Amino acid sequence: MVHPSYEPIAVNPIKFGTDGWRGIIAADFTFDRVALVAPVAAQVLAKVYGETTANRRIIVGYDRRFLAETFARKAAEAVRAAGFDVLLSECYAPTPAFSWAAKQLNALGALVMTASHNPGSYLGLKVKSAFGGSVPPEVTQQIEALLTSELPSAATPGSLEMFNPWPSYCEGLRAKVDIDRIKDALAQNKITVFADVMHGAAAGGLGQLLGLPIQEINSDRDPLFGGGAPEPLARYLSQMFRLMRTHRRNDKNGLSIGFVFDGDSDRIAAVDGQGNFLSSQILIPILLEHLATRRGWSGEVVKTVSGSDLIPLVASLYNLPVFETAVGYKYIADRMLEAKVLLGGEESGGIGYGTHIPERDALLSALYVLEAVVQSGMDLSDLYHRLQSQTNFFSAYDRIDLPLASMDVRSRLLEQLKNRPLTEIAGQNVVDCNTIDGYKFRLADRSWLMIRFSGTEPVLRLYCEAANLEEVHQRLNWAKNWANSV
Repeated sequence: MVHPSYEPIAVNPIKFGTDGWRGIIAADFTFDRVALVAPVAAQVLAKVYGETTANRRIIVGYDRRFLAETFARKAAEAVRAAGFDVLLSECYAPTPAFSWAAKQLNALGALVMTASHNPGSYLGLKVKSAFGGSVPPEVTQQIEALLTSELPSAATPGSLEMFNPWPSYCEGLRAKVDIDRIKDALAQNKITVFADVMHGAAAGGLGQLLGLPIQEINSDRDPLFGGGAPEPLARYLSQMFRLMRTHRRNDKNGLSIGFVFDGDSDRIAAVDGQGNFLSSQILIPILLEHLATRRGWSGEVVKTVSGSDLIPLVASLYNLPVFETAVGYKYIADRMLEAKVLLGGEESGGIGYGTHIPERDALLSALYVLEAVVQSGMDLSDLYHRLQSQTNFFSAYDRIDLPLASMDVRSRLLEQLKNRPLTEIAGQNVVDCNTIDGYKFRLADRSWLMIRFSGTEPVLRLYCEAANLEEVHQRLNWAKNWANSV
């Protein structure tokens, strides 16, 4: 007998968003569904990349979410039964480490159990390519299309071996920076490094890379992520802010820097020596200046449509071409395969490099930021303010995520944007609208507001850059009220 108060949870169809398939554990994301999706994904990877790799090797990895290692084992067994040779991780690791393993070990690709920055009730599956980045949309579309088909059974199962992804990954990252100079600065107390790993897969990562202990917080495994989400946003970082400001009061001489990593360590944010939050909108210009001047590198700068207007201005200082994409790192990865790219970055914290695999990598970004601070001898905010002065561009940025009550609300909002476009926002005339991804409205005072629907959650994302935070929040509040009134 079913209890009268019981209401079954609606199960959503298996759909891949901007970077993988995600769902609520035990409702959308189940062992049976993972066992269905994983071998189909392997078959599609074999079809797309098999001629290049000339083997049937699949990497399977996971982060620190609830039951992630058990789901990974289930996926590995299903893929093995379908005739593939599986390398299953013996421990959690960053998603970029599995992308690195796919490329280094000449595998067809990698299947990673992670829900990235989503709340603890979610788990997901990211599909990575043989070249070490997110697969393009046409690959995930093929996976979705085959989910209702019966796969041919394998005559004989493949093999299943365990491996540790950390050593090769760390060795590869260390080779990309002046690791000895960074370690010397740490050993001589010229710089103090903090890290909030948000209970995620970056735990212990910087310590392994540097070979020296750093001050790491939230390094225990907590599938509930302290009641929040493992996303590098200021609202989740009160402990880090307190820690950095206390350190500043006690040590006014040396440089200090705090890093924040999301749940699977492909997104990054930072905290400067004064305890101020620095999103990737600030880190990307700093990294561009460092790579172009101290490293002497060149190449295209790839930004998403939600990126700061400071990014192309800094790129122009060093004669670096700029290419703009829709939101989602897979679009940046696609461009990295087509052109000589210096850096590709997105507003949400994903940053990748043309000298690496075409994948966002938070630990590599942390090393490059550390290198910039050590070689310049300047605090992150000082580096940023200098770039603002050089470009004569001073702005503030913020984003809010507005949960939607239903899909009907989403449909009404879309209808309004398509058929009754906004001509005025918070008292400012709209002078242009970019629809490469969502709706990005440029206003008469050079500020912009972007309205976009999430690819993985029932959420409306609102982005704004304006002259100061007061104006940013004024426009965001206007947009929030507009959405709630439709």
